Amino acid sequence: MLDALRRFDGCELAAGGLRVSSDELDAGLAATSHDVVEALADAIAHLRRFNEKICERGDWSFESDPGLVVGERVTPIESAGLFVPSGKGSFPSVLVQLAVPAQVAGVASLVVAVPPLPGARGSVDPAVLAACRLLGLDDVFRVNGPAGIAALAFGTESIPKVRLVVGPGSPAVTCAQVEVQRFGTVTTMVLGPTESLIIADDTTDVRLLAFDLLNEAEHGSDSTSLLVTTSASLVASIQREVAILLATLPEPRRTYAADALGVNGGVIVVADLDEAASVSNAFGPEHLQLALAHPDAVLARIRHAGEILIGQQTPFSSANYVLGCPASLPTSGFAKVSSGVTADTFRKRTAIARMDAAAMRQVTPSIVALARHEGFPAHEAAARARTE
Repeated sequence: MLDALRRFDGCELAAGGLRVSSDELDAGLAATSHDVVEALADAIAHLRRFNEKICERGDWSFESDPGLVVGERVTPIESAGLFVPSGKGSFPSVLVQLAVPAQVAGVASLVVAVPPLPGARGSVDPAVLAACRLLGLDDVFRVNGPAGIAALAFGTESIPKVRLVVGPGSPAVTCAQVEVQRFGTVTTMVLGPTESLIIADDTTDVRLLAFDLLNEAEHGSDSTSLLVTTSASLVASIQREVAILLATLPEPRRTYAADALGVNGGVIVVADLDEAASVSNAFGPEHLQLALAHPDAVLARIRHAGEILIGQQTPFSSANYVLGCPASLPTSGFAKVSSGVTADTFRKRTAIARMDAAAMRQVTPSIVALARHEGFPAHEAAARARTE
C-alpha cells in the first residue's frame, strides 16, 4: 500500500501512516464549515429514516402446509469496507450514503478507505473526516484506490479484511472491485462513472431541464447525460440553454459536462412516450428523471433504473444529498439486475424451516420420486427412515 501511494498518489508515508488518527478526525470536523456539517447531519437523518423503514421488513414465517413452517431470518453482514473517492473533488456525501445504511443494518465492523487529496502529501479530505466523526467511524485509512480495494478484500498488517466492499470510483477502482470477487469478497455491481437520463415533453421547463442535464454531467468526462424527448422543437431551445449554463461552470467541471453531454450523451427524439420508456429501459440508467406533464403513465412502463425521480421539483441533486433514497446506484446497465446501496445491501437472509411428523409423511412421496429420478438413494433412505 505504501508503494502504491508513492507511485500513483505521489505521497510518501512512514510505516504505520495509513490509519487516519483520532486527532486528524477531530481536525477534519473543526476545519469543515458549519453549513456543510449541518447539511451532512440532515442527510444522515433522512437516510436513517429511509433505511429504518427498510429494516422493518425483518424475519418472517408462515405455515406452508399443516405442520410445515417456512421463513427467513435476516442478519447483518459482519464487516464492510466503504470506499470514498477523492480524485475529482470532495465527496463526504458518498460516505454518508454508504455508512448510514450499513449502520442501520447492524454491521459490526465498518472500515473506511479514502485516497489522499491530490498533491496534499497524504492528507485526507477534511469534510470526509468530519462525516466520519459525525457517524462515529474510527477505522479510517488513507489508501491508493485499486490497492485500497485489494487491502480491504485480503487484509494487511494494518487494514482489516472485510466481507463486503462498496463504493463508487474510477474505472480502475471498479475493475479492482470486480476482480476481488474471485477471491470471496462481495461487492456491488457496478458503481462506476455516473449516468443520467431525462424524459421530457413539450411542457417541460427548459431552464430547469438544462440545470438537471448538467447536474450529473459535471461529475467527469467519463459520465453520461442523456435527454429523451417527444418534442423536436425542444432540441434547439435546450441546446441554447445548456450552452449558456455550461459557460458559467468553472474548469474542470465545464469540460467534464461538455464531454458527458457531447461525447458520451446527447439528445434522442422519439415518436411518443412509449418509445421514450423503451429507450430508457434499454439503457437502464443510474439516475432517471421524468420531467413530464403526466409522469405516472410513463412511470408504469419503466422497468430498469437505479432511481426514478418524478417531476421537475425532484432534481438529481436532491436525491444525491438529502432525500434519504440511495444515491450510490448501479451503473453500466446493472440497474437491470441490481439495486442501489441500502440497508438490504448489508443484510443476508437465511431460510428456516420446521416440520412435524405428519408434514414429513405428507411430503415423503415427492422426496422419494425425485430422489429416485436423480439417482440419490441416500436422499430416499433419509426420508423413508422417518416414515416407516
